[in-house]
Amino acid sequence: MAKLPEPKEEHREGMALNYEEAPLDVDIKNGGRVVVLNTQNLPLVGEVGLSGDLARLDGSAMCSPGFSCDSALQVTYVVRGSGRVQVVGVDGRKVLKMTIKAGNLFIVPRFLVASKIYNLEGLEWFSIITTPKGRPSVWKALFPQVLEASFNVSPEFGAIVPLKEDYC
Repeated sequence: MAKLPEPKEEHREGMALNYEEAPLDVDIKNGGRVVVLNTQNLPLVGEVGLSGDLARLDGSAMCSPGFSCDSALQVTYVVRGSGRVQVVGVDGRKVLKMTIKAGNLFIVPRFLVASKIYNLEGLEWFSIITTPKGRPSVWKALFPQVLEASFNVSPEFGAIVPLKEDYC
């Protein structure tokens, strides 16, 4: 049986993060702790077009409502504890209101607001947040001539389109 080579230690850097040792982004006494996964503490997330958070909140705490201002969606897995989640649509109506516990997975669709409220035992979760654009953008990969022909636009317009992705 062939033995695969082990990756070198320097190749592993930026691919893993120990939540217990990571610097906290939010630390509220008797409230909870949050580590946000980003390109600073886990560079690989920038390459794959994801971000996320790891949260451990104390009993009877509440996470302030949050939403994505772009077209990202959030997938949350409850690791420990129990509580409630409420998701509200853009018109203010409740889309989801349910009790959650360890092992549950729920998705917060684009542009909707979600709030998590914890029971006495607290709640711990892990969320993955998608992004509408990963680092390699299809716009940057296209030749200007392909863009111009595909969308029937002038060369001047084709030259500015790739810049627009930075504002989307």
